[in-house]
Amino acid sequence: MSLTLYFLRHGQTTLSRDDTFCGSGLDPDLTPEGLEMAQAFTDVYQSKSWAGIYASSLRRTLQTARPLCALLQMKLEARDDLQEIAYGQWEGLSKETVAEKYHDDYVNWLADPARNAPTGGELATAVAERGLRVIHEIRERFPGGNVLIVSHKATIRILLCSLIGIDVGAFRYRLACPVASLSTIEFTATGPMLQTLADRSHLDERLKALPGT
Repeated sequence: MSLTLYFLRHGQTTLSRDDTFCGSGLDPDLTPEGLEMAQAFTDVYQSKSWAGIYASSLRRTLQTARPLCALLQMKLEARDDLQEIAYGQWEGLSKETVAEKYHDDYVNWLADPARNAPTGGELATAVAERGLRVIHEIRERFPGGNVLIVSHKATIRILLCSLIGIDVGAFRYRLACPVASLSTIEFTATGPMLQTLADRSHLDERLKALPGT
């Protein structure tokens, strides 16, 4: 049996709802709707055979993973390396505010976040390096089966790019990752293969239609 990684973005927070920069420097809880998203995922995917469940060590990802772990009585493996990209001085700010206060840094970051970091923040290549350490750990531990990884919008897109050979500097423009979406990578004989991208079929229409990113 091959190894398949299930990358689940956390449920809604007030900052994802308002499209505000929220990286590793902020640690908001899920909204009530975000908790519903976590439960909706659990309801649909509880019957899948899970070899392991990993999550970023931030509250929004832990709260998304816990319903499934509790139901299946599985240990939740929290890893700092799965945290969101650090946005530095942009944390908690809107895109409009960042564009005004940190104009040059913002323009450079939009052009190539692999080689330009948010002001006081983290390069996309650094996120890839730390995230891939966890992927390596999982591959060493689980030669086959299904492993859930609950993480964040930028981190998931950066890891997907890294695994399937897309320039990490293009992570914002090549792969979608809306809140509570699921993407899967299967490790085949010829390498990592993207099987699904940004699937939200586990959410009802009300949850899918909520504002935010």
